[in-house]
Amino acid sequence: MSSLPLVVAGPVLRHTHSQGFTLWLVTSERVDAQLICNQQQTECAQHTVQAGERAFVTLLEANLASPLTAGSLNEYELRFASQDQQSQWDNEKQTVLFEGQSALSFYWQPALTNVLHGSCRKPHHDEKDALTRVHGLIEEEFKGGVCRPDMLLLTGDQVYSDDVAGPMLQAIQQVITALGLFGESLEGAVVDHSDALASHSLNYYQRDEILPKIAMNTALSKLFFGAKKKPVFTSVNAKNHLISFSEIMAMYILVWSPAMWRDIKFSDSDIPEPYKAQFNQELTVIQAFAATLPEVRRSLAHLPVYMIFDDHDVTDDWNLTRGWEQEVYGHPLSKRMVGNALMGYWLCQGWGNQPDKFTDILETAAGVFTPAGLNEHDAFIDTLLDFEEWHYTLETSPPVYVMDTRTRRWRSESSLNKPSGLMDWEALCEFQQALIGKEAVIVVSAAPIYGVKMIEAIQKVFTFFGKALTVDAENWMAHRGTANVILNIFRHYKTPPEFIILSGDVHYSFVYDVRLRFRRNSPHITQFTCSGIKNAFPEGLLRWLERLNRWFYGHKSPLNVFTRRRNMSVRSRSPGGIDGKTLLNRSAIGQLVLHKNDTTVICKALCSNGDTVEFPPRKEE
Repeated sequence: MSSLPLVVAGPVLRHTHSQGFTLWLVTSERVDAQLICNQQQTECAQHTVQAGERAFVTLLEANLASPLTAGSLNEYELRFASQDQQSQWDNEKQTVLFEGQSALSFYWQPALTNVLHGSCRKPHHDEKDALTRVHGLIEEEFKGGVCRPDMLLLTGDQVYSDDVAGPMLQAIQQVITALGLFGESLEGAVVDHSDALASHSLNYYQRDEILPKIAMNTALSKLFFGAKKKPVFTSVNAKNHLISFSEIMAMYILVWSPAMWRDIKFSDSDIPEPYKAQFNQELTVIQAFAATLPEVRRSLAHLPVYMIFDDHDVTDDWNLTRGWEQEVYGHPLSKRMVGNALMGYWLCQGWGNQPDKFTDILETAAGVFTPAGLNEHDAFIDTLLDFEEWHYTLETSPPVYVMDTRTRRWRSESSLNKPSGLMDWEALCEFQQALIGKEAVIVVSAAPIYGVKMIEAIQKVFTFFGKALTVDAENWMAHRGTANVILNIFRHYKTPPEFIILSGDVHYSFVYDVRLRFRRNSPHITQFTCSGIKNAFPEGLLRWLERLNRWFYGHKSPLNVFTRRRNMSVRSRSPGGIDGKTLLNRSAIGQLVLHKNDTTVICKALCSNGDTVEFPPRKEE
């Protein structure tokens, strides 16, 4: 490769508050950096984790002498102590600026009126990347239009570690080499070290043969796959599943920045003959994805961004059942793979949400990520697996509560293969305590709390026959204990009267307005599900599921009496006001618009093709 960029990913604007802001970036050299805000020096704390010989993940926390002014524009600059590095960055940052800008900028908006959210960004899906719509909204401000949104909430599946295109895997392995990302020894694999993966005959489209196998003739293996010696991981798209930490780290760099793409060379010469056509078809999509990354990078530098994981950030069906956990965490390679993805999530996503939560983990990481490579790798993974503070709250108005629905599961005691509850009793109690006394709240749940009943009913049938993994039975109603507690929270007399749920995961979008039946002063619950950013549901199948849902679980259907939410009235909004439609099947970013002294919740889907689809409230409401 030619000479490396100094900043290979970022800067990404992260946690922003009245006294300062956080910036995330990855550099190809160790840097001594400072942040300037509104032409004033800040008290800047720098934390750096070395992920490779030429890869340094840096989090900068700027603390200001005087508080930020709500709603005012703030300009910031990234300064390096080295003149050579500063000169290189001065050239590179021009691609991160909007036309007419001389410095990067952001707003601190504690009173939320315009919030973006979305999930499920799969680079090789045919849909366009809806994150480009964020760029258009910010650009509109610089052209004299309305002010940019307040923040962007990424609600899960920011990367797909388990579902990777062949060309993306090829790019990942070139980035590993270029940046010298740290390799690792592997136990229980067909190779002893991750450095051997790229040259292995099963590297492309055959990694499911590399992945750990379930023991022969166990009841669980028959449950998962109905056959012997099948992969532990349940993704049907695990042909190029990422394995090593270096692969995870390279993926993050490639999905958020165009900087390393300029020297990527693609070739199908090492692709097995049966997969060459697929490789070349995926290559067209991946190249189109990479072409829009300058807009994505620019957007993430000008808007506070918050994130939370869902399963594909780690692997499909992550912690879905107690049996899944026993199989995966009981094998050294599959546990390492989950741990590597969680390491990548912490470094590239979780850390920036609220850095103070990760002080102990950062101190431990100092002995793990060393200039000579990774030390105490498995012990660090155990630390992350035991961590229970991935959730967080933003002290905005209304406050934002971001749930962890992946690591604190309510596991079934009666069966290995029954779905675990998305949150356990203790986590739900903490959630309820955080809501008490609030007039309004925005809750981020990766999966919809109120799902499409027909789909949930199908999942319930499969679960009854021990096939929860077959239909991805990840919904709030799948576990009796979790379902009862979350619904009781909504029914509690101290529940905030204005309650907004933002969710994704399902690859289609819809809006529900929920009221409690038989109660005069019901809270107003609005759930806005928007998914995916670059993904969609099979169109024909969704059309039939939507039709069946209207027939069997319409607003006045007697079958609703048999659902766990029978004491609630759940009314769907029609996308674009089209009668008979409830689901929107397009890649999109969700836009939540709120007005002061007005309880109307406006929900829009900003589609990747340029359309904007609003879900208008029903007239009777």
